[in-house]
Amino acid sequence: MTLFDNAVTYVHALLRAHVAEGDVVVDATLGNGLDAAALAESIGPSGTLYGFDIQQVALDVTRSRLKNTPCTAILHLGGHEEMSAIVPKEHHGSVRCVTFNLGYLPGGDKTVTTVATTTQRALAAALDMLAPDGLITIVCYGHEEGERERLAIESVLSALDQARWTCVRSTFLNQKGTPPTAYVITSRSE
Repeated sequence: MTLFDNAVTYVHALLRAHVAEGDVVVDATLGNGLDAAALAESIGPSGTLYGFDIQQVALDVTRSRLKNTPCTAILHLGGHEEMSAIVPKEHHGSVRCVTFNLGYLPGGDKTVTTVATTTQRALAAALDMLAPDGLITIVCYGHEEGERERLAIESVLSALDQARWTCVRSTFLNQKGTPPTAYVITSRSE
């Protein structure tokens, strides 16, 4: 059995290993709801999932994907940079996981995409809301705006204090074209 064969399945394996029943989690880019579904399975009925996307179709698809998965899912039509205002203050510092799958909605309008400026603000918000021993995952793609996002992400991550954060960059070297880059950030408990 293959544990993972691309950046998304790699991230899902990490999420499943890290997230548990009752956790508070954030899917910063709902897309087709696959990341949200992986998180919802792990957090179960006592967990809370906050989800963000700028396209109504992404919220609709995610709701449909989650309909048989018992968890509290609060989906927000708006950008991921709004997460610190939308996720209630009582959850700040206790969010177990935030996941980003950047770019455009698969099968959707490729001109509607995440952008470096809002992704950088969203990453800063995610870092602030994360619980000790929390996890952030980011999948970043090789299109033009994706390259700007990659540079912005690496600028933020390379400046983080290594005594508090561990930041890993992974890519699938044998994939054709421009394979996505996966980032994994963990906070260390104090």
